[in-house]
Amino acid sequence: MNTAFRSAVPAIVVLSCIWGYNWVVMKECLRYAGAYDFAALRTGIGAVGLFALLMWTRRPLRPKAFWMTALLGFVSTTLCIGLVTLALSTGGVGKTAILVYIMPFWVLLLAWPILSEHLRNAQWIPVILAFTGLVIILEPWNLQSTFISQVFAVLSGVAWALSAVMTKVMTRRQSFDLISLTAWQMLLGALPLALIALIVSDTPIRWTPYFTVGLLYSSVVSQGIAIMLWFYILSKMPAGMASMGTLATPVIGVMAAAIELGERPSVTEAWGMLLILVALALLSLLGYIQHRRIQSVIGDKLKKE
Repeated sequence: MNTAFRSAVPAIVVLSCIWGYNWVVMKECLRYAGAYDFAALRTGIGAVGLFALLMWTRRPLRPKAFWMTALLGFVSTTLCIGLVTLALSTGGVGKTAILVYIMPFWVLLLAWPILSEHLRNAQWIPVILAFTGLVIILEPWNLQSTFISQVFAVLSGVAWALSAVMTKVMTRRQSFDLISLTAWQMLLGALPLALIALIVSDTPIRWTPYFTVGLLYSSVVSQGIAIMLWFYILSKMPAGMASMGTLATPVIGVMAAAIELGERPSVTEAWGMLLILVALALLSLLGYIQHRRIQSVIGDKLKKE
């Protein structure tokens, strides 16, 4: 294990803790603000933080492919963040975190018609496991009061996956600075959330110490600092292995919700969550194995040359 790899391991631990605990922070902040108010504030402050990072690192501020970036912002920020906030406002932290993290499987399905990336034989196993877990958690045969919240969480994951596919299409056409792209899409996506908040919200925000600190954590720490950590991790290790490392995020979210909020999933829900987590781990493992095979083939070719 080289030095660069070793330095990325603690970064993954910190990143997973930041993202995992953020689920509880977001849920608690919604006690003091409406869903749209909180979503608009969180994304707006996060965007400002990223623009500050761009200026600090002297990167270009001008956006590329403005209208595509605006569309990406609508999907990635307006829809994804808006829907996950609505899900948390009416549902539990644990189930919401797990349902949103089905995102990689939606990416596989969306990439099929859009990017012509077909599912390979082994990939069907985690897909089937994940969707079995999804059905178990949703229980469409036994609709509950939190069903709409769970649907919002699933749709948030779909929006997240669609934004990932859109980003891949955009980066195939031209090169982007990922921090600049993230900053602009977040800012442009925050504007519709702010407009909806102005029209819909009728309850004033209670600026308590917890809400203020929680808002800063959810925006600056969970978005700004976490994004820097993520890019650092990707620069030190393969994307497949990095993704495997962040699998702890929804687990930490579930554990933090159980400890701090007293959330206890039913036996059925627990089995559904377990199936999804196993599927995510298996999918990441398959991605890592594929990456190692590609690197091995490239290495063999270089040796022959």
